[in-house]
Amino acid sequence: MAPVRTDARRDSAQGRLTRRQLIQSLAVAGTATALVGCEATGGAPAATAEAGAQLDLGEASEKVRATLDTLVRDTPEVGLQVAAYLDGELVVDAWAGLADEATGKPVDGDTVFTLSSTTKGVTATCMHVFVEKHQLDYDMPIVKIWPEFGAHGKEGATLRHALCHRTGVPQTPVGYTPEWLSDWDRMCRGIADLVPMYPVGERTAYHSLNFGHINGEILRRVDGRTIGQFLQDEICQPLGIDAIFLGVPEAELHRVAVLKDAPPAPAEYDARMVGEPAGSYVARYFNRPEIQKAEIPGSGGTMNARGLARHYAMLANGGELDGVRIMPEARIRAGAELQSFELDEVYRVRVRRALGWRLGRDTGPLASPQAMGHVGGGGSFGYADPTRRLGIGFAKNYFTYASGPRAANQGPPPRSASAVVAEAVFDALGLRS
Repeated sequence: MAPVRTDARRDSAQGRLTRRQLIQSLAVAGTATALVGCEATGGAPAATAEAGAQLDLGEASEKVRATLDTLVRDTPEVGLQVAAYLDGELVVDAWAGLADEATGKPVDGDTVFTLSSTTKGVTATCMHVFVEKHQLDYDMPIVKIWPEFGAHGKEGATLRHALCHRTGVPQTPVGYTPEWLSDWDRMCRGIADLVPMYPVGERTAYHSLNFGHINGEILRRVDGRTIGQFLQDEICQPLGIDAIFLGVPEAELHRVAVLKDAPPAPAEYDARMVGEPAGSYVARYFNRPEIQKAEIPGSGGTMNARGLARHYAMLANGGELDGVRIMPEARIRAGAELQSFELDEVYRVRVRRALGWRLGRDTGPLASPQAMGHVGGGGSFGYADPTRRLGIGFAKNYFTYASGPRAANQGPPPRSASAVVAEAVFDALGLRS
């Protein structure tokens, strides 16, 4: 996990700024702007002009902001946010569009978005902090602390299996409807009583919803806190993050962007996705306050891009940020060990999986082979890239679905917003050669 540093002499010879020089130039630009504002008002410089104001981070953010504006103007996208940290410094913080089309409320830096499976990356970080805190073994049988989970032949399932989508139960509980999401205990009882679809530990089958409840219940039974509270106590508060929630507090509901469903996936595709919380109708359910307030650590976290990127900046920096250590670098290395790269029984794709995090290019656009993180249905993503010392997060509220193959006369499918935005960030920061 040791970061690969750019050779300053080589970059200088090629006429490019080093990473540190880039950060310093962005900081100088922001400071100069703040001082100009100070002289005009006679006051002291402030980090932001008002709550939710877009930070002036110089040319990089302006370039990225222009790309977001174009996406909102020229595509179905509604509201977008992206943020990036480089060498532990916030260097991109940009947004565009609407948090609520019905009222015309704009997105700002404090807007939070429901990010579906991008949540799994944050949940995985919680689990590694939890394992370190309680000195647990990833091969601990789940039944050791949750006996009911062993029903119907699942007694051999371990924490490792839970983190790797290999407990054999990717499907939602019998009788499940999205209304169950606001009842944690009911969800966990239903999951524990499932009959495995696949032999425990033998097949990777994406636990779209169950991933969060299985891991979250393991944490709760050992630690005593819910995973949402654990996240706040052990990660968000120490890092000064006020915008990652597993269960949005009542007082913060006004910050949540309204989701909009894109056209649904083909019916046969949805039917195959046996573990999805709401199929192709995420907005229909996840715009409900009672579901936004629920802890759904598999596919229902609510956060902004800045908070997600800061969380990943900590991982990219070996577990420490701004003098605050969240976990040892050795624990991150253990969590990021490749566990499987095989055909998923549910999604029918091959994905590089570590312990909860995805790896490499499967974490999001332009990620290096050393990256760890997670993408989400609808088009969001976040990852830590230790090679570049980069943490990045992308959030949106237009929830896109798999639309199937396009007819031959329609040409190639449109490029995803995530790919366009990632390229804009990398180009603005000089990370693409």
